Amino acid sequence: MSGPSIVVGSVMPPLERVIDRVAMVAYAGATWDWHRMHHDDTYAAEHGLPGPMVDGQVLGALLAAQLQDWTGPSARITSLHFRFRSPVFAGERVRCTGRVTAVEGELVAVQQEVVVVGPDARVAVSPAGATLELRRGRP
Repeated sequence: MSGPSIVVGSVMPPLERVIDRVAMVAYAGATWDWHRMHHDDTYAAEHGLPGPMVDGQVLGALLAAQLQDWTGPSARITSLHFRFRSPVFAGERVRCTGRVTAVEGELVAVQQEVVVVGPDARVAVSPAGATLELRRGRP
C-alpha cells in the first residue's frame, strides 16, 4: 500500500453502495442462491418485509472490497468475520467503515461496521473485522 503508514487508529476510507435489485439478482446468479426473499416482492410482503432482503454475504463482500480498495494488491485478507444486526433491503444505501486496531509486523487487524444510511438509519453489521497480511515488496 502506498501513502501513509498503517498504525493503530488509522481510519480506512468509507465505502458506500446502494444495493439495487439488479445487483441482488446478479449476486444470486453468481452464487446460485435463488431464495425468493432476495428478489420476490410478493414473497417479502407475505413475510412482513418491506421488500426483498439483500443476501447477507453481499455485505461480507463489501467489507472485503473496502479492505482491498484501501490496501491495494500489496495485502491479502487472511481472515474476515462479521455479525448481522439488522437486514438490508433492495435500494438501501450502506456505508462500510473501519479502523486499525493492531499492527504486528506484516499483520494488521481492523474493526469494521456496516450501517444503513438515510431515513431508516441503523447498524446492519457489527461487530466485523479482518486480519490482513501486508506483503510489501512481494506480489
